[in-house]
Amino acid sequence: MGRIGLAEVSNPSMVPTLWPGDRLLLRYGAPVRPGHVVVLRHPFQHDLLIVKRVVGRRDGGWWVRGDNRHASNDSREFGAVPDALVVARAALRLRPRPAGQRSPRPLARWALSAVRPLPRRLRAR
Repeated sequence: MGRIGLAEVSNPSMVPTLWPGDRLLLRYGAPVRPGHVVVLRHPFQHDLLIVKRVVGRRDGGWWVRGDNRHASNDSREFGAVPDALVVARAALRLRPRPAGQRSPRPLARWALSAVRPLPRRLRAR
């Protein structure tokens, strides 16, 4: 098993699957297949990490897209992403705890839904 880590989602490009503030449990070195959510280095700005869904394999690398087509910078703009730029595969989504929430019932509801596996889906576009 490869290393694991955490990343925080900071923009809406993966809504409705991921929302800003969600955290991701990452697996470094895990195999990547279409449908997986990955963290990668932006092809034109290598110091910027982005979260996208793998759509398929193309000449030159992986074709990736955001789940939110209205707020996504993805392979439609920068082309296929080479394997070397894929940093990790996301395994789980961790929802942040609601700020100031202390009542037992809402906290219990949050706890039951806070950790979810990421759906491995491909949408027709």
